[in-house]
Amino acid sequence: MDLKQMRCVLAAADEMHFGRAARALDMLPAGLGRQIRSAEEELGVVLFERTTRSVVLTEAGRDFVREARPLIEAVDGMVERLRDRGRSVSRVIRLGAIDSAAAGLVPALIQDLHEIDPALWIQLTEDKSIRLVPKLLSGRLDFALIRPGARLDPRLHTRFLLHETAVVALPAGHALAERAAVSIGELAEVAMIIPERRSRPHSHDLTMKLFEEKGLTPRIAQIAEEKHTILNMVAAGLGAAIVPSWSSRIAVAGVAFKPLAGQSASGANRLPLAVAWQAQVRDANRDRILDLLRDHLARYAARA
Repeated sequence: MDLKQMRCVLAAADEMHFGRAARALDMLPAGLGRQIRSAEEELGVVLFERTTRSVVLTEAGRDFVREARPLIEAVDGMVERLRDRGRSVSRVIRLGAIDSAAAGLVPALIQDLHEIDPALWIQLTEDKSIRLVPKLLSGRLDFALIRPGARLDPRLHTRFLLHETAVVALPAGHALAERAAVSIGELAEVAMIIPERRSRPHSHDLTMKLFEEKGLTPRIAQIAEEKHTILNMVAAGLGAAIVPSWSSRIAVAGVAFKPLAGQSASGANRLPLAVAWQAQVRDANRDRILDLLRDHLARYAARA
């Protein structure tokens, strides 16, 4: 019996759903299932009753969870105490950020940090929110700039930072690219490239909501997961896309970015950005950067 098997069982017991448990551990559902089956084979007991609709702990499973959880908490506590020692001397902060924040906010943050503490360095990991959260929980990141979810792990603290304004990305040669601003109505007959909802729910829902508010349905030409892929599709003339304004800083030739016409500053064309970190972890270097974010937030928000 190893720690990975125990963590898989505990995650499945917490979520009562193998898919959600796998996402929480940043692994595939099939891999999580194999770990749990290996644990059951080693113990000689069934830990979960599985049906097509539900996962339920057996009596043996409940006993396992009750005894395994303190062991995992003890191991995690030991690891965190040792990491605390490392943080006290480390001058590197591991930051995760979604792509638009990595392009728009992080460079300004690093510049401000170097003015007050040139020896403190930020090591950046760029990824989607659903992949950054497991990295935070596992201790591979010190904090992260993410889209806040409706249901976030209670082991994390979050602080809302700002809203990013959405803009329209158009092929540079498109007729609408000549406009100072583009309305949703003008996009009604334009092929749209939509973010994949599972990995980018905020951006996907924003696009759909903007059209729905005008009584329209977007003409979906492509669905893509990565922001670079979406912008490259736009550059290739496959369609337009609604993206965060900081995405205009991602270097893709052949794309014109235009404001959305008819949207107020507090309207629907806005995407939330938050910072998240482990609630029980002490880190003076991380807290210094969180203070820097707070002190300069108005300037960062004005550029979003």
